Amino acid sequence: MEIPDYKLRAFIVKRGSAKLGPPQVGNHSGKLNERMSGGGIIIFILIAAIVIAAAIYSAKAARKRREELFALATRLGLSFRQENDTALAARFGFLDKLAQGSNRYAFNVLSGNYHNHTVLAFDYHFETHSTDSKGRRQTHHHYFSFFILMLPMSFPELRITREGMLSKIAQVFGYDDIDFESAEFSRSFCVRSKDKKFAYDICHVQMMEYLLANRDLSVEIEANALALAFDSRLSAQQIEFNLQRLLDIRARLPDYLFTQV
Repeated sequence: MEIPDYKLRAFIVKRGSAKLGPPQVGNHSGKLNERMSGGGIIIFILIAAIVIAAAIYSAKAARKRREELFALATRLGLSFRQENDTALAARFGFLDKLAQGSNRYAFNVLSGNYHNHTVLAFDYHFETHSTDSKGRRQTHHHYFSFFILMLPMSFPELRITREGMLSKIAQVFGYDDIDFESAEFSRSFCVRSKDKKFAYDICHVQMMEYLLANRDLSVEIEANALALAFDSRLSAQQIEFNLQRLLDIRARLPDYLFTQV
């Protein structure tokens, strides 16, 4: 007896459906979650490894730099202290660059007599704080190199900094700088002092020429301190170079300023 074609096709479809059964959604979802979980662990391990490697590299670089600074201090006949020094920060807190933020301290301090002048060169740290969009307080750490040469007498405050956007904005709000006969110098540097005569005494022709040839310098004079400020920490080679530039500026201070009573 022959089975009609339409019955045979129905039988085959029925048997095939029974074998296939419903899709195993649960099993596939579980395997996918396991894979995602494993991938997350791998990413976490990679991030942790990168952080640890960066910390190790930073520690080695800091140690190497301290060793270079110690060798430089020894060669120049200066003393070297790597410890944090909050007293030094407080002692020179009248200098604008050192009066920023909180948790202020000097470290990696070179000090002593350098070519018949008392000098200090050190790294400096301070903190500022901000709040993100979720109200969480964030701490920002700032580091830079700073140089001081002690003067034999006290002087008014004078700042010579590179002309920039911030100084131009300050001028809009009435914080005018002092202009000089050299238009190039006035365009390149912002000079501020309550004592204009003292500013003109310091910024004579030879001093302006020197600063125009060394446009990265920021100079501050106040009380008995002549200071150079930078925006980052310098290498040992750069520190020796800028100690010499500190002496160059001192040599250009007019002699009559130190004979006035």
